[in-house]
Amino acid sequence: MQAVGSVTARQEFITPCPELSIRRQCELVGLSRSGFYYEPVPESAENLALMRRLDELHLERPVYGSRRLTALLQREGLGVNRKRVQRLLRLMGVEAIYPKRCLSQPGEGHRIYPYLLEGLEISGPDQVWCSDITYVPMASGFLYLVALMDWWSRYVVAWELSNTLDSEFCIRAWTAGLATGRQPLISNTDQGSQFTSEAFLEAVEAAGVDVSMDGRGRWIDNRFIERLWRSVKQEDIYLQDYADGLTAHRGLARWFGDYNTLRPHQALGYATPSELYHSPESYGAKPAAWRWR
Repeated sequence: MQAVGSVTARQEFITPCPELSIRRQCELVGLSRSGFYYEPVPESAENLALMRRLDELHLERPVYGSRRLTALLQREGLGVNRKRVQRLLRLMGVEAIYPKRCLSQPGEGHRIYPYLLEGLEISGPDQVWCSDITYVPMASGFLYLVALMDWWSRYVVAWELSNTLDSEFCIRAWTAGLATGRQPLISNTDQGSQFTSEAFLEAVEAAGVDVSMDGRGRWIDNRFIERLWRSVKQEDIYLQDYADGLTAHRGLARWFGDYNTLRPHQALGYATPSELYHSPESYGAKPAAWRWR
């Protein structure tokens, strides 16, 4: 599984040839020469184990910040300090989900949009699609996973894996969702830099879709996709302990396929996400309209 558009993927486009210098090839793919020659230092096995445990703890206690997570790890006999935990959490793209101060302040150079789902009645598919990113631990490394979900039916419209935490793989997931021939009225995400990037916002707005963003740290604004992460990690990722990106991609393709087509949801009247998403009018048991407060 290649992260097309990532630094790693762009490095692979560049090969020595007499027609084009390395400098010129770097310019054409939007990569600096130092970026072409740079080889990231992999995390140690100890840090990878800590990241795996932090991911498990975050899933169990999503409101815990770095202080409490550090205390929990220390109680387990692990010699870590808060500074190290903070660095690993940043690398994982994880932060505690509770409202932060100065919520209206956007990141430097980033546009922040209002939350449009307040009081909105969601009564059918393709009214709201939500997106989110999660960390995926593997046997000897890690990846990032983004999913695009239809809010009403819980159907996973598209998903992508990447070895870098940039906006490119989020745009690929969004593009794959539109390639199905359907699109939402509203796209809802958190305020992460991937979703507030100009490239991602342009991809959404170019389709004529309104942009909605959660209050920073408010998991409840994007609750269904948080539940999806719990399910995929506990039922697949933690159990499989994937060795590399290729096997992870194949395994997750099976899991998402089963989730969409075979998994009945109590909240959906025991319909599967696919049944509701593709034929809501013909399926007898339909969920009541969702109204967000």
